[in-house]
Amino acid sequence: MKYREILLEQLKSLPYFNKSAIYQLSKQYGLKNTTVDSYIGRSLKSKDIIQFKKGLYTTTYFYENNRADISYKFYLANVIRTPSYVSSWAALQYYELTTEAIQTITSVTLKVTRDYQTRAGNFGYNSIKKELFSGFSLVKGKFDFFIAAPSKALFDLLYFKTRQFRGIKPEMVDGLIRDLRIDIEEMDKKEQTLFYEMIKKYLNNE
Repeated sequence: MKYREILLEQLKSLPYFNKSAIYQLSKQYGLKNTTVDSYIGRSLKSKDIIQFKKGLYTTTYFYENNRADISYKFYLANVIRTPSYVSSWAALQYYELTTEAIQTITSVTLKVTRDYQTRAGNFGYNSIKKELFSGFSLVKGKFDFFIAAPSKALFDLLYFKTRQFRGIKPEMVDGLIRDLRIDIEEMDKKEQTLFYEMIKKYLNNE
């Protein structure tokens, strides 16, 4: 078995890996980093590995075996851009509050706004100020991920959709929700209350 195939075999149990991990594995075979770089290039070309962003990958084998698990996609969303949490449309669909087809896994981050288009899907990140980077929790399972609560997911969606509620008054919010075809009545009553409290607090502070 060639070294490239050996490395791929060792990497295929990992949900993701970076170049440092590959370099570390390759040391036991006395491979130079430049040689490993050429292996990575060939593996990308042959579609044996998938690149999420520069220096961050998974094997096609691992992805294909876990692609149907939404928790893996959300886990990757957290990893690709850190810190971040899944929110807006993706989270609302997760909570079954919208029937809209989701093409991009949407997240909120403290870093600059950015999108990543990959073979494993599209990942979009919206930047938010530090005081609003809240209202999310860790969901534990086969793949752990941070996701906004239903109330915060809806708040984030409207926050970005209206460019930080520019020109929006409290009485306009329900109309916006209807226009977006979000079934807020299906949201837990406590979460509905939290949502309206967030809206009121934000608009009163502006």
